[in-house]
Amino acid sequence: MNSPRWSFLLWLAPWLVIGPSALAQGDPHIGYVYPAGGRQGTTFEATLGGRYLNATAVYFSGAGVSATIIKQERQVTPTEQKEMRETLSKIQEKRKQGQRVTPEEAKSAEDIKQKLTHFGRRLTNPSLGEFVTLQVIVTPTAAPGNREMRLGTPAGLSNPLVFNVGDLPELSKKDWKNIPQAKLSMDPEIDPKPPEKNITLPVTLNGQIPPGGVDRYRFPAREGQQWVVVVRARELIPYISDAVPGWFQATVALYDAKGRELAYTDDYRFHPDPVLFYKVPASGDYVLEIKDALYRGREDFIYRVTIGELPFVTGVFPLGGKIGTQITLAATGWNLPFSQLPLDLRDKAPGLYPLSQERLANRVVVAADTLPEGFEKEPNNTADNAQPVTLPILINGRIDQPGDMDVFRFDGKAGEQIVAEVHARRLDSPLDSMLAITDATGKQLAFNDDYEDKGSGLNTHHADSYLAVTLSATGFYFVHIGDTQHGGGEAYRYRLRISAPRPDFELRVTPSSLNVHGGASVPLTVHALRKDGFTGAVALRLKDAPQGFTLSGAEVPEKQDQVRFTLNASPLSMMEPFVLHIEGQAFIQGREVVRPAVPADDMMQAFAYRHLVPAPELKVALFGRFRPGEAAQILSVMPVQIPADGTVRIRVKLPAGPLVSKVEFELSEPPDGISIKEASQTEIVFQADAAKVKPGFKGNLIVKASAEPPAAAGAQPLPANRRRIPLGALPAIPYEIVSR
Repeated sequence: MNSPRWSFLLWLAPWLVIGPSALAQGDPHIGYVYPAGGRQGTTFEATLGGRYLNATAVYFSGAGVSATIIKQERQVTPTEQKEMRETLSKIQEKRKQGQRVTPEEAKSAEDIKQKLTHFGRRLTNPSLGEFVTLQVIVTPTAAPGNREMRLGTPAGLSNPLVFNVGDLPELSKKDWKNIPQAKLSMDPEIDPKPPEKNITLPVTLNGQIPPGGVDRYRFPAREGQQWVVVVRARELIPYISDAVPGWFQATVALYDAKGRELAYTDDYRFHPDPVLFYKVPASGDYVLEIKDALYRGREDFIYRVTIGELPFVTGVFPLGGKIGTQITLAATGWNLPFSQLPLDLRDKAPGLYPLSQERLANRVVVAADTLPEGFEKEPNNTADNAQPVTLPILINGRIDQPGDMDVFRFDGKAGEQIVAEVHARRLDSPLDSMLAITDATGKQLAFNDDYEDKGSGLNTHHADSYLAVTLSATGFYFVHIGDTQHGGGEAYRYRLRISAPRPDFELRVTPSSLNVHGGASVPLTVHALRKDGFTGAVALRLKDAPQGFTLSGAEVPEKQDQVRFTLNASPLSMMEPFVLHIEGQAFIQGREVVRPAVPADDMMQAFAYRHLVPAPELKVALFGRFRPGEAAQILSVMPVQIPADGTVRIRVKLPAGPLVSKVEFELSEPPDGISIKEASQTEIVFQADAAKVKPGFKGNLIVKASAEPPAAAGAQPLPANRRRIPLGALPAIPYEIVSR
């Protein structure tokens, strides 16, 4: 059992057990779930559409939601349709000729008819051609709000998708998957403008929009009622890579009984998901209409619309407070049973926090910080009546009216570095801020309109401003803040920081679902979001990880914004996926700073733009296993030094055996200018192109291995275009480019 051949076969075993079909497929991906949520205390069926959905389990974040798999189906391919029709024709011909049709043939004929009817039709999005039907249970005590759901498959965990728990009655249209094709057509027989549905408020409506689709709901209303219509569409599926503008752009309109449009909206401030507010002028019937702004539609154009006399907060002031204090926020909105909200920041760390107020129809986020706080005071519209402030300070203010400009004066010293930063858009304010710093003569020293914060992954217009300047002389200086679009009003709130630089960092780690074999390695990427000029290295480490898990290449080099590294798994298999925590450590101005690596997914919007969308959990599925000591190892001293325009050899150790020569290596997402020149079972030779890499550059090399499947005794030689078995990644190899 300890022979070299057996040792290598055991190394291959985790992949061989999975089987050829699992190896041939890609990572499981959920495109949508419908309905995308449910009410507390209910049990219902939901359909998931996607690809490679060979589901074995369903996982939800949080407590109170669970699901079992009822069935799995997929679209029938054109080749399969042809074969099925030929089989069906033969059975039907037997019946015509009076021949006996066996029970097996009769059942086969019915199965074929059902598959051709339901899954022979064309899909608007062919990549969503596999379906999993679930029975979902939401307990009465499940907390309302968004959860994450993932599928478990033999190939590992799927991507996460939003699943919303509500507390109102729900109504769902028929699942699109179960709508048959039209006669003499491959297209589904979906009415783009179905008859109006009568509903009773309050209610949550679930639907899918087909191409050109328009859904309409009729309901009675009484004079004086204040209706709030909250749409969740882009919130459920933040980015769709192959749709423009990159999400389902829902619109809602309200009509009276005679069909006259009373209200319409296609967004809420800067959020693509619309919110409609309406005070009923007269009792009678009203009709709510929902559609896509461009009359697009497909399987993953899913919505949840909540309508009723719902409490909705349109804003709070101030937008946050100082760590260690208790403050009261003034709240504005619709149907609110309160005008003030308490905010307890006594045990908080700096950051953003949702208000924990029950039964609100929307999520409200506030900020916590350590700096002294102050409030803007009018009049302060020009340098002549500028409001004096003492630095450092966080100013809570608002742009009161269109064209308003708030100006703050501070004393500065020659050589002093000053940072001004706005938090408004990131706190749901409609303010599209602009910042400027001027000296006592009125000369503009710095200006900024929009500053991109990659940590705010759901924003596509980064409208908060940031600037930094070094003062040239001692004297008075002025910070000006206004709205770029010349907007203003009670809702245009902001938090303005004016201080010396506070070097710091945040971390995002992608992807949020990791699938790894026991004893093997899997690559992931950490993004360093550097603040106020911080350029130092960040060391990564696991926090409270299961025994046997380690990281390789776990450092973000100084002055770099991201690095790929590997998670090296324990050789022991685990029955259930688990949550992994990674944190980063750096020393800034002589003190240790530790920050969590927030899980995220690198999503593409509309073929081009990329966003780091945060996820509640970094979840790991561990399957298969190695025997201890059999995992691949890097034997050379690291970091590996690669001469510019030169080569370097590193030694690797793989399980011994006659099949090792069949192993091939390739670089995964190689850095520009670095490649594998040659490789064998014991070493890999890397080379660098001096025209593309410069001395001093650091990073990690991720090498993936693959092998031929072992041939059975007496079998024919494998074809040249054979499918190789992916063996996963080697531990990350840190490197540095050096001069010859």
